[in-house]
Amino acid sequence: MTDKIVVFSSCGSAEEAERIARRLVEDHLAACVNVIASARSFYRWKGVIESAEECLLVIKTSRDLFERLRVVLEAAHSYELPEVLALPIVAGSPGYLDWLEGELTGD
Repeated sequence: MTDKIVVFSSCGSAEEAERIARRLVEDHLAACVNVIASARSFYRWKGVIESAEECLLVIKTSRDLFERLRVVLEAAHSYELPEVLALPIVAGSPGYLDWLEGELTGD
């Protein structure tokens, strides 16, 4: 098990997804953010089943930076209740994990 995590969050537009992705990388809270342009989401919100076209953020970071990343992401997000889910990275290429570590300063 590593101290690295992948965080998922969905956004309502490509512009918002790109703005949040750039901010997280600029702030060294994420080493890399993939923006997956078209995801169809189905969910229950306030008692009604909804569906929406969204962009999915796949954010690579560390456990130590999660709370700061969460605060920045939620503040920058347009949703009333943004998705912010973290999954552990149990293993990975040593070179890629070293690169992640070098990019995650949280400055």
